[in-house]
Amino acid sequence: MQVFDIIGPVMIGPSSSHTAGACRLGRVTRKILGDRPVKARIGLCGSFAQTYRGHGTDKAIIAGILDMHTYDARLRHALELAGEEGLTYEFYQTSIPGAHPNTAILELTGEKGGTCRVVGASIGGGNIIVTNINGLEVQFTGQYNTLIVLHQDTPGVIAAVTNTMAYSGANIGNFRLSRPQKGGEAVMTIEVDGDVSDKMISWLRELPHITGVVLVRAI
Repeated sequence: MQVFDIIGPVMIGPSSSHTAGACRLGRVTRKILGDRPVKARIGLCGSFAQTYRGHGTDKAIIAGILDMHTYDARLRHALELAGEEGLTYEFYQTSIPGAHPNTAILELTGEKGGTCRVVGASIGGGNIIVTNINGLEVQFTGQYNTLIVLHQDTPGVIAAVTNTMAYSGANIGNFRLSRPQKGGEAVMTIEVDGDVSDKMISWLRELPHITGVVLVRAI
């Protein structure tokens, strides 16, 4: 545990869970999309759904989608600024059985037509956890540079990825594999100690059976 996990982030209030964490969920979803978002559809669960207007959760999520940090004074005006940035949005209330009470479902569309669907939760002190990307289970916090590697579930793919990373000098801090079914689409979630080079990402994308590589830089 770090000292900032105890005292909380530098932020625009009122709540580290409902504001700072919500902002970080928006930012990480934008990073996963990898494009300027033009449309957002956001489902709020549990206490997020019950108190989001009073705690500014709606403003914070939109601010994150607009790539603002938790301490950006513009956060309070994010809903108005969304229009200036060409972002349309809608919020709806929903539920996910067994989910953390501060869970959100963020669906983004980029100006180039790409889309992503991210499920994540604000777990306290401004910290977040992302649990699903485009229907695939993941688990990462955004505190470290994280590689999302989409691939076909084929023997040797994991070894090829980790060997490439080792050759590039990258140290894996945490690794998770999700595959809904054997031989189908799968995803590796890899948290990395230190920086991640553009060259390594290019090498990973050229490997057989790799369908996509996204770097989510630490937020």
